[in-house]
Amino acid sequence: MNLDPEHLTSLFENATEGIILTGGKGDIVLVNPAARRMFGYDESELIGHPIEILIPQRYNHHHKELREGFYKEPQNRTMGHGRELFGKRKDNTEIPVEVSLSFYRRANELFVIAFIVDITYRKQIEENMIRQQKELEKVTRDVKKLNADLEAKVEERTTILKEALKRLEQSQDELSEALDKERELNEIKSRFVSMASHEFRTPLSTILSSATLLAKYQKTEEQLKRDRHINKIKDSVKHLNEILEDFLSLGKLDEGKVEPKYSEFDLHELIHDTTETMQGLLKKGQEFMYQHSGPVKANSDKNLLKNILINLLTNAIKFSDEGKPIIIKSSTDSDTATVSIRDEGIGISADDQEHLFSSFFRAKNAVNIQGTGMGLHIVKRYVDLLGGVVHLQSILNEGTTISFKIPITQHS
Repeated sequence: MNLDPEHLTSLFENATEGIILTGGKGDIVLVNPAARRMFGYDESELIGHPIEILIPQRYNHHHKELREGFYKEPQNRTMGHGRELFGKRKDNTEIPVEVSLSFYRRANELFVIAFIVDITYRKQIEENMIRQQKELEKVTRDVKKLNADLEAKVEERTTILKEALKRLEQSQDELSEALDKERELNEIKSRFVSMASHEFRTPLSTILSSATLLAKYQKTEEQLKRDRHINKIKDSVKHLNEILEDFLSLGKLDEGKVEPKYSEFDLHELIHDTTETMQGLLKKGQEFMYQHSGPVKANSDKNLLKNILINLLTNAIKFSDEGKPIIIKSSTDSDTATVSIRDEGIGISADDQEHLFSSFFRAKNAVNIQGTGMGLHIVKRYVDLLGGVVHLQSILNEGTTISFKIPITQHS
């Protein structure tokens, strides 16, 4: 599967967060449109300039010391790192920001990637909450004064107090809810940035190193070495494409662009054909073992069901060792179909199981295995669209069984 370069360009150009790449001396190498809009510069005004051009003057000297310290001992830093940060726009106005840092090395030079989010809106929400709190305190004082002045009108005073507190508490709850949603969104963005920088860095480094080494093998008898690096490049490109496909699928789901298209098909044949197309992904000694019971005709969305199967089978292959079977069972009755996929892989801890269907979540024992943390989240979204339910059973170091049940009767 070939990777369309336009996907990578689109991911960089259309990201809503600012993305800035600096070289070993702190000079800006790349800057995406979101960052240019955020700071009000054209690209030519930033490329080649030190990153301090975007730092308020009062922080400039301290930032240089921090940057030099980071370059000596680089480490990834996620958003919300416990300090207030500000950026300086071209017109010298300042904006509050959150910054996530990642890094990589190429040709013995350290490159630092900064992902930048403008949190002006969140700051406004926090200021509104403080103002509302002060208003609440003022109203409370006014009510107390009214209580002292109007002791004779107990019933009227009580009604006024209840209504005022109810309105203010409702306003406070709305503001708190808005802030919670903003924080949750930023947490998801932070997890995405951390995951994306990690998942993209490894295959891109492999492609770069293999492409460099290919140029050294020019003799006919070195064809095997060339083939080995070509295969590494193909595998890395395939992995990048899988990541982008997950991003695109999740984006379509979030935008409500995925709607089931029902038709009648042979369930047994669909599962058999899917396993046949995935034979090439099996590790040495792995095999699919498939068993079906009940009628084979089903009425559902064939493509969504196939995507669910591919996600689950890919996980079973990925998290199982060589020589381990992958057992697939399907059964139907007059109304529903049940499909289960069981592996004898690394399993999932009880603590991690409750989070597995969340977006960008990776189990603790799977952090060193390639993946985006979106597969099971997408599976659940697809099963929900089909009106079904999904269930997971797993024992650490023994294996995992994921089953789902969907209606297969005629849809109007």
